[in-house]
Amino acid sequence: MSSKHRHDTYWFISVPAEGNKSVVFENLKSKLSAPGPDYAEVYQFIIPEFKIGTLDALVVISDELIKYDQSFESTAFKIVDILRTLLQGDLDQVAANLIVNDKSVEQFLKTFQWDTMKFRAEKSLQEIAQILNKEVASIDNIMKNKSGHYNQIKGNLQALERKQTGNLAVRNVAEFAKKEYFILDSEYLETLVVAVPKNRYKDWNSKYETLASMIVPRSSQKIAEDNDYGLFTVTLFKRVSDEFANKCREEKFVVRDFKYDENDMENQRKEFEEVGAVEKELAVELLRLATANFGEVFTSWIHLKALRVYVESVLRYGLPPDFMSAVIRPKFKMDKKIREILNNLYGKLDGLAYGRDENENIEEYQNFIDKDYYPYVYFHLEFDIYKR
Repeated sequence: MSSKHRHDTYWFISVPAEGNKSVVFENLKSKLSAPGPDYAEVYQFIIPEFKIGTLDALVVISDELIKYDQSFESTAFKIVDILRTLLQGDLDQVAANLIVNDKSVEQFLKTFQWDTMKFRAEKSLQEIAQILNKEVASIDNIMKNKSGHYNQIKGNLQALERKQTGNLAVRNVAEFAKKEYFILDSEYLETLVVAVPKNRYKDWNSKYETLASMIVPRSSQKIAEDNDYGLFTVTLFKRVSDEFANKCREEKFVVRDFKYDENDMENQRKEFEEVGAVEKELAVELLRLATANFGEVFTSWIHLKALRVYVESVLRYGLPPDFMSAVIRPKFKMDKKIREILNNLYGKLDGLAYGRDENENIEEYQNFIDKDYYPYVYFHLEFDIYKR
């Protein structure tokens, strides 16, 4: 997908606010986005203040939030996969259904506001995280059950559809069967249907009466034909049916498992129609549910990102909380340039990870193990459905 943006990749960062969040934000924005350099879009990511317990408690919840983050991401992409299946792989249609609070993913992040009614800031960080996790886990379970039921019905429909397609060696015989082709209600005789390869018609006509004893002479007639096979009827005594079927297999003639029964054929037709109607109904309902629940999951996911930024900022910068948080959406192939700018702006925050050379340029220590560690708080979200 060609675009100036690398679609739906977002960085969540925070840096010390030094008592003035708006000044720090505007300074960051001026270094990264138009009308100056055009390396990224930058949005302020406003997070309320929360009740803070002990340092040990913050470390514990930081670890829990990592697990929740991975779980929320998994649930969000499961829903995307459901939409992809329902919309037959049309990714533009999938993207059109990824709506969060009546907004696109990008617009939701650009205008993010903490839901103070649903996730009250006076609750502990642990309580808020558990509320978020409980909600997403519930949605994950609902979607698992609903999609499982839909896939079962869809599988049933596909099995029925396979009987209506394919060549005459496998296709449902009922659509070609007419009552006059068959001997019915006979104590001794029955009519079989055999799929004969088109290049073996001559062999069939010369051999079928001799494949077993007690075959009714000249009883075979062709009732259907496709590119590969012809369907032929043959009438014989019931007691030689097995012998005849075995001889047919040796000759590569396919005896079809079919008995003419009008009630059975009508029931098959009704089943196909009913299963098809149920599949359509469930698909519509699952599409509605997936679209609605994606919005709920993504909302919870971004609230969780906010918690992670808050907790990590307090652990990194100390108390009282005084930091500016922002969302950066890098433009195509601009990651490295943005990193350089951020390191020049904030490299002094952490001498352990970064040092300055003689020319005052920021350089990462080569032996630093965690490649995602930066002197500023950093988390990312990559939500590019076109790359999956």
